[in-house]
Amino acid sequence: MIDITAKLVRGPAYFSGELIECCITFGNPTNPNHQISQSHSDVFESLAWASAQVHCQCSTNGKAVLSERLNSIQSAAINADTTFAPWQQDNGHVVLNTKPKILFCDLRLSPGESETYVYRERIPSDAPPSYRGQAVKYSYKITIGTQRVNSAIKLLRVPFRVLSLSELPDIAPCNDSVDLSPNNPFMETRQRDTPLDVAMQTLQNITARRSPNFYNVTNSRGRVVRFCLFKNSYKLGEDIVGTFDFSRATVSCAQVSVALQSEEHVAEGYRRARTSPALVSYNKHHEVCLGLKYSQLVLPIPLHVTPDFTTDLVTLKWRLHFEFVTTAMPVDMPNEKANDWRGPSSLDIETMIWDLPLRLHPTTTPPNAAQQTKYHIVI
Repeated sequence: MIDITAKLVRGPAYFSGELIECCITFGNPTNPNHQISQSHSDVFESLAWASAQVHCQCSTNGKAVLSERLNSIQSAAINADTTFAPWQQDNGHVVLNTKPKILFCDLRLSPGESETYVYRERIPSDAPPSYRGQAVKYSYKITIGTQRVNSAIKLLRVPFRVLSLSELPDIAPCNDSVDLSPNNPFMETRQRDTPLDVAMQTLQNITARRSPNFYNVTNSRGRVVRFCLFKNSYKLGEDIVGTFDFSRATVSCAQVSVALQSEEHVAEGYRRARTSPALVSYNKHHEVCLGLKYSQLVLPIPLHVTPDFTTDLVTLKWRLHFEFVTTAMPVDMPNEKANDWRGPSSLDIETMIWDLPLRLHPTTTPPNAAQQTKYHIVI
């Protein structure tokens, strides 16, 4: 019996373009009831080989996606000339498949002995993010395969999450420019920024930029509210902060609801007829604002959602979905001298809907980076 344990070194979340490391331990546990014989021939446990690789699997909903057209976007398997193809046992089709790396050949372990190997692989910078949508799903795994002589291949799968940085604007760093400064042999050589470092700095600059935008929300009878959003680009885990100004409104607003919504658009060539974009609402802000002059919006962005991205198959966008409940007739509100006021028993209302697009980006620190999860299998 051999116990195989795998653990991701830096937790289960990584950026595209980042190096992922996985510690894989092969151990032969001690059997207390076993008495060691003189020959030791029946004590050793052996494995013929073991390898590991990263692959991304895409599964689709047949009611929304034309599955028969997916072969045109399926990436060719790098290791097509080997029998080790673990993705063939998963649903959907493979869109990313790294070359398998051999961990060892002919490993023999005596009782109580174990061997640990570190598997390293760089996630492609153009890899799609992990995503669980209504029509499309992208899931990542490290698959560890091993085999005894004359036995079937056993697989251990280690899932992880990828946050894509491919949607960031391209900023060319000046790393290739000629260094004209004097060469001092006593000074430490400055290391050049890697593409991942440049992308992280770009992400920090985009999401830290504050440029308040004001929106006058109106209907056919006049102004409902003046809304202010302090920025349009956010990171996962941030709070969307805005203000409502009803002081100059000409239409009474009884209540307002704001929801963070994702829009999943399947590409036209793969979308079934009359399939509308899938909308999913997350955190919601609801407030009765009748008689208020000012109010505010604080809407947290969940860490588990997927930021904006686009592939050949699907596009994910984000927006704020507003619902304003307005009254046809103005409501008399109490003044400073009034001692008693009773609200109207009924109101003639109508609901107005407004959508405001915004951008969501990955967080600079992957969520649950300190979480350590082990996966194991006994063969």
